[in-house]
Amino acid sequence: MEYVDMDDPIPGTNEELIEVTSIGVNYADTHQIENGYLAEQVLPLFPGLEVVGTTQSGRRVLASVTTGAYAQKALANKAYMIDVPEGVSDEQALAMFVQGATAWHILKTMGHVKAGESVVVHAAAGGVGCLSIQLAKMWGARVIAVCSPTKKDLVMTLGADVWVDAQSPQMKKDLLAANNGRAVDIVLEMVGGKTFDDSLAALAPFGRLITFGTASRKAATPIAPGALVGGTKTVSGFWLAHCFNNKELLNDVIVELFGLILSGALKPVIGPVFPLSKATDAHRAILARETTGKVTLNPAL
Repeated sequence: MEYVDMDDPIPGTNEELIEVTSIGVNYADTHQIENGYLAEQVLPLFPGLEVVGTTQSGRRVLASVTTGAYAQKALANKAYMIDVPEGVSDEQALAMFVQGATAWHILKTMGHVKAGESVVVHAAAGGVGCLSIQLAKMWGARVIAVCSPTKKDLVMTLGADVWVDAQSPQMKKDLLAANNGRAVDIVLEMVGGKTFDDSLAALAPFGRLITFGTASRKAATPIAPGALVGGTKTVSGFWLAHCFNNKELLNDVIVELFGLILSGALKPVIGPVFPLSKATDAHRAILARETTGKVTLNPAL
C-alpha cells in the first residue's frame, strides 16, 4: 500500500460523499490487498469497507463504502448508511459493522445458539471474538475462548468461562477438557488448517461449526460427507456480504447492537488507532497477532 493524493470522488446515483472521521480495519483487508479475498480485487485498489463520517447534509453515519474505506473522503450507497446515535463513539460504531454483525449472525443465524450450549470462540481476543464472547454469554451459552496466553486476561474479563491456548498441539483434547470432558456444541472458526480439523473432531452430535475465515492461510483437511453423517455434525460458512441489500439482516442488526452498547450490555474492545498514512503498520500488527479488539485508522494523520 502507498499513501497518495487523489482527486475527490464524485457521487453517483444513490451515493453520498462522506467526510471520513474514522476507518475500520478488518482481518479481511489483509486478504484483500493480496487478492486472496472471497471477491476478486483489481487495481487501483482502495482497501477497506467501513467508515464513520459526516455526510454533506450533516448526518453522522456508519457506512459501507463503494470507493474503498482507506481515504479521507469516500462514497457510500445511501442504503448502507446507518445513523450513529449520540453516546456511541466512532470506534464503537465501526466495531459493529463487519465484526459486530458477523458475531451476531454466526451465533444466531448460523449457529442457532441456545442457552446452556457450549460455544468455542477461536481468535477470541480479535474484533469478532471479543463481541462473540459477550453475545454468547448474553444468550446463555458456556464460552470456551481460544487465544494466546498474553490475551487470556482480556477474554476472561469479557466473560469467557474457560481459556484454551491457541498454540496447543492437542487442540481437540484441550477443547474437550475445557468442556468438562464433553464434546462441544458450537465452534466459531476463522483460523483454518489444523485448528479447523481439531475443532470439527471435538464437535458433538448435532453440533455446528461455522467457518468465516482462514487466518492461518492454511486449508483444512477435505471433509467426506460420510464423516458428517456419522457424527451428525453441521459445517457451514458465513460471509457478511450476503447480508447486504437486506435491511433486516444488516441495518436492523447493527441498530440492535447500538442499543446494546447504549444500555451497557455490550462493551466493544477498542484496539490501537493508527494514522491512515501508516495503514501498512496496522496490517503488520494484525498479521503478527499483536492487536486486540477493533483496530482503526485516523484519516487526519
